[in-house]
Amino acid sequence: MTLKEIVHILQAELVCGKSHINDEIEFAGGSDLMSDVLAFAKPGILLLTGLSNLQSVRTADIIGAKGIVYVRGKKPDPEGIKLAKKKDIPILLTDYMMYTACGLLYSQHLPGVYPVTDKKS
Repeated sequence: MTLKEIVHILQAELVCGKSHINDEIEFAGGSDLMSDVLAFAKPGILLLTGLSNLQSVRTADIIGAKGIVYVRGKKPDPEGIKLAKKKDIPILLTDYMMYTACGLLYSQHLPGVYPVTDKKS
């Protein structure tokens, strides 16, 4: 799925990273806890979060995220936008709650970080 399709699905605003609009996104994950993101994310993830401070951009850079979607109408501070532009990380804004945003992407076949597996009891 391309970043352009994600913008459409989430009715999002693309704040920066327009040069990546046709980039393929292979998987996504959502969290407001950057410690969880550092522990479980892998390079190439599309990060969905409501944490709109500089830490979210720094974390996205560390993990090699392909972009950040700020949910719940959150907007990063000017320092965060400046750093995202410097690190070439696309930023999207959506009014959807995280649960809904993740669900919309998943319903359009964008998987999470870990594939669903059959676990037998």
